[in-house]
Amino acid sequence: MQVDLVIEAGWIIPVEQESVIHENYTLVIDEGRIVDLLASDLARIQYQPRVRESRPQHVLIPGLVNCHTHAAMTLLSGFADDLGLMDWLQNHIWPAEQQWVSEAFVRDGTDLAIAQMLRSGTTCFNDMYFFPEVVAQQAVRQGIRANIGLIMFDFPTAWANDPDQYLSKSLALHQQLRHQPLISMSFAPHAPYTVSDEPLRKLLTFADELDLTLHMHVHETAFEVADQIQKSGQTPLQRLQGLGLLTPAFMAVHMTQLDQQQISDYAQTGAHIVHCPESNLKLASGFCPVADCLAAGINVALGTDGSASNNDLDMLGEMRTAALLAKAVSGNAAAVSAAQALQMATLNGAKALGLEHEIGSLAIGKAADVVAIDLSEIESQPLFNPLSHLVYSATRQQVSDVWVAGQQLLKQRQLTHIDLQELKQRITGWRQKLAS
Repeated sequence: MQVDLVIEAGWIIPVEQESVIHENYTLVIDEGRIVDLLASDLARIQYQPRVRESRPQHVLIPGLVNCHTHAAMTLLSGFADDLGLMDWLQNHIWPAEQQWVSEAFVRDGTDLAIAQMLRSGTTCFNDMYFFPEVVAQQAVRQGIRANIGLIMFDFPTAWANDPDQYLSKSLALHQQLRHQPLISMSFAPHAPYTVSDEPLRKLLTFADELDLTLHMHVHETAFEVADQIQKSGQTPLQRLQGLGLLTPAFMAVHMTQLDQQQISDYAQTGAHIVHCPESNLKLASGFCPVADCLAAGINVALGTDGSASNNDLDMLGEMRTAALLAKAVSGNAAAVSAAQALQMATLNGAKALGLEHEIGSLAIGKAADVVAIDLSEIESQPLFNPLSHLVYSATRQQVSDVWVAGQQLLKQRQLTHIDLQELKQRITGWRQKLAS
């Protein structure tokens, strides 16, 4: 049978079944989709590919799903460090954004983020930032999969003046993008403390009508929770529950402030959590009790947050941090195994975005979003278990190849759609402007 592409690998970790590792296996791809997954000796007999890629020292995994980003903020990486969240936002990030954010800022910052994400194995990102139409445009241009956040605030920003304008621009953008094969969308109200009740009710109505997910920062810090209780007598989660937002279409980002009752109540809603361990650590925001959330049946995905608070977009590093932090927080060395960490970074992210039928695992019929990671380096020796090495010791420098919908976007560490020298020149210009 003739097909577009076969990738022969030392190991394939499909993720669909926890801890399953196939050795000397081949992934078969045709018209951008996975059509088979079988032993390499059988694949050579059954398939005649137009292109054959051999990676005998590599492990193939599903493309990583970065479930919470502010892509353009990559231009602010290292701009304001070692500060608490509200000081960081109010005194540094928001003033810089007020001065500099524009379509050009978002275009160049998004290109930088996409380059960094592809070179570290991310094939899908869930974004929340200004000028979402520009983020979508650049994602399509570079060939990466993206879930575009249709943002909402109560107050004016560079993109809109008031909740009605945010909503009208969001609906127009949804109409424009809804047939793009690599683009999906979510309503993305920033946080409970920046969006009031009536706009949230409107978003919920349109989310139901258009079958869109909702993506929001929730219970990020103890201050946020205490402030909302003082003002309204309710926690942010109680308020969102009362408004009807907590459904299987809702993603709560961060969730560092949770007790056992809140975990139990949240699990009953079917809503998802997006855990951003490195950003939470850097801003001293707190610890999401991931092991308890998983035990309660909550789907927990992983995100890096923006580079301004991380300071990278490295999902391999995020997996490792998530696994290690969960063990320390729970006091249980078995909490969040390597297999669970990989699932959080792939299939769980796809589920949170409502894309599990399309991405998140290497399964027949799904889109061929695939990453090859080189395990032949001396830092990965001796190799007893490729899944363990992937989570606990592999680095983004070992990501050699990336395919999205069967299109190769990274080949032997070289980006196929992005001119890095030209991109570096643009970024140097922004560094000089921001430093001034």
